[in-house]
Amino acid sequence: MTWTSAAPAVSAAFLSSLVEAVEALTVVLSVAVVRGWKAAGRGALAGLASLLLIVLLAGPLLGSLPVRPLELAIGVLLLLFGMRWLRKAILRAAGAIPMRDEAATFLAETQALQGTARDRARRLGWTAGLASYKAVLLEGLEVVFVVISVGAAGHLLVPASLGALAACALIAALGAAVQRPLTRVPENALKFAVGVMLSAFGVFWVGEGLGVAWQGGDLSIPAVAAMFLAVSGLATVAQKREVEI
Repeated sequence: MTWTSAAPAVSAAFLSSLVEAVEALTVVLSVAVVRGWKAAGRGALAGLASLLLIVLLAGPLLGSLPVRPLELAIGVLLLLFGMRWLRKAILRAAGAIPMRDEAATFLAETQALQGTARDRARRLGWTAGLASYKAVLLEGLEVVFVVISVGAAGHLLVPASLGALAACALIAALGAAVQRPLTRVPENALKFAVGVMLSAFGVFWVGEGLGVAWQGGDLSIPAVAAMFLAVSGLATVAQKREVEI
């Protein structure tokens, strides 16, 4: 393991986890406002327990698979995943689709839960806890995918996991402190960066799976990322001009 491969892996895991944790926190806070922290906390803890079980089951399974097919499969998935994030970030930066508004999402989730309270008062605790559980589980699954994919292919599972845990712990601490949505987090910029990183990792591991001899080895990852960053910047400018016409 070298710093050239570990740093991008940890950064990708940290930034992607940061984005997903902010989105999960918005729903958990909505549950806490309507039902209280007990229901929100139980749902969130159940979601975290489910994610831990998935990691414990998937980790050893990936380790038993042949290296080349594993690298190829993970590379393809990372590339598709990264391009999806990158596409949305480009469209939002260009103004083609609206930016995600955590304050508006918080209000919508709160109103939906309050509506549920009026319609099914006796089932409010279950519904609120389930909303918190689903938010943590669904957003966390994307984090788990990134961590396992980036970590398993490059034998960097521990550094990637530490990066993800650090991001989740940071957002959880901030959420507990301010007890409101983190609207100032530059989410689209983070998604743009994560999309670039995941796409670069995807290309690199597809090449590894196909037996490509990368010039400079792991140093090729930052170079591929720089290429994606340049192309994405041009695509953003072109899309913005199209929107303005």
